Amino acid sequence: MTLKKTLPLILISIGVLFLLQVTTPLIGYKIWEITNLKESNFPSPVKNSYIAGISIQNKDNFPAFISNLTRSTIAPYPQFKLSISKLEMEEVIVSIDSNDLDKGLAHLPGSALPGERGNVFISGHSSVLFNNNFSKLSKLKMGDEIKIKIGETNFIYKVLETKVVDPTDVSVIVPPDGEGRYLTLMTCVPPGLNIKRLVVLGELR
Repeated sequence: MTLKKTLPLILISIGVLFLLQVTTPLIGYKIWEITNLKESNFPSPVKNSYIAGISIQNKDNFPAFISNLTRSTIAPYPQFKLSISKLEMEEVIVSIDSNDLDKGLAHLPGSALPGERGNVFISGHSSVLFNNNFSKLSKLKMGDEIKIKIGETNFIYKVLETKVVDPTDVSVIVPPDGEGRYLTLMTCVPPGLNIKRLVVLGELR
């Protein structure tokens, strides 16, 4: 078979593979949304409300949380490592006090540090075209472990719930109460799009 005849078949095959790569995660997410999402058991103190120091800014049509919050003492380390064995994430670097998601996972400036009271808030992009396991957060279930490592110290958080919120819902930044030590992971859904935000809430064990 000549190249002239095989080239269209090759291009069609590439197109079909690309389409499957894009649509399969979207279909899978929609099925998950229908079968798994329930009413949140952890209502936040605020709902789509204003929080001093937090703003929503559009970057290339992407509504992002931007924090001007500062802590009383500077974080003693610039980054920590996040592992989620269920998602095959192993010691992924998280930048502390960062509003820049383009460089990877970002810890919201002013939010709690690992082990502290409050809410360790981490955001990351989802993607269907590249190997970004943050797009698989919907696979996490209650009781699954999320590990944060700082030096030789490990903090183990267990998933309490997952929920989907509007991109401008800043209530997810606020911990469920003032005493617990919580962790929140947030990414865009459906994978590769930024219509909603998937939020995973965990608590230190």
